[in-house]
Amino acid sequence: MADESDIHLYTSQTPNGIKISMLLEELGLPYKVTAIELDKHAQKEPWFLEVNPNGRIPAITDTFTDGSPIRIFESGSIMQYLVDRYDPEHKVSYPRGSREYYETNSWLFWQMGGLGPMQGQSNHFTRYAPEKIQYGINRYQNETRRLYGVLEKQLSTSKSGYLVGDRCTIADISCWGWVASYRWAGLDIDEFPHLNNWLERLLLRPGIEKGRHVPYHHSALDHKNYTEEQLEKAAERSRVWVQETMANDAKR
Repeated sequence: MADESDIHLYTSQTPNGIKISMLLEELGLPYKVTAIELDKHAQKEPWFLEVNPNGRIPAITDTFTDGSPIRIFESGSIMQYLVDRYDPEHKVSYPRGSREYYETNSWLFWQMGGLGPMQGQSNHFTRYAPEKIQYGINRYQNETRRLYGVLEKQLSTSKSGYLVGDRCTIADISCWGWVASYRWAGLDIDEFPHLNNWLERLLLRPGIEKGRHVPYHHSALDHKNYTEEQLEKAAERSRVWVQETMANDAKR
């Protein structure tokens, strides 16, 4: 039986943020939530830097097995901590040392080192940059599209419809929020039918559906019905604070 949790999640409505709330819901764990208002730069406040010295979301605190507090930051690290400690029945993981365990970690690290950073840059140059730099847009949209192709190939050979083995794992959960934001990155996934089916399949899981709306409504899938003009208008609200954050970081 898993330890009783004392988890406090600090998050916002981003692909990295919803990874953790979706996983917590999949595991059926109780948790407290503090919504970090990125547009007000709450992630840079001294109190939050005590939780994550890097000033990014998500982060969690918990009571560790020795009875003292522990802080965990970086979304991949949080996911590994949660399944290591709270998934003894391997609902969304595999036993440590198994072939599938290492394959799952490979996809988790692939997302952390590839899909997230590349699509994040595609988001930036497509939506947030103060001027349209076509080279940057093309560079990161094309690389994100290539990475979608990697997922498509993996899913096309999967008997279960998931990335690893016979079940949904943290590999799938870590990638889902990014793929769900494909329109924000300026991409279309109609050319990736297996990936599109996977995106919809995970939505049928109650934990994914509930967790994606933490700390507030997940709007990424709504964007598939938006025109480019509507997407640009939505981006205007975020562009200002993104540029402010960059300016403030440059002064540190």
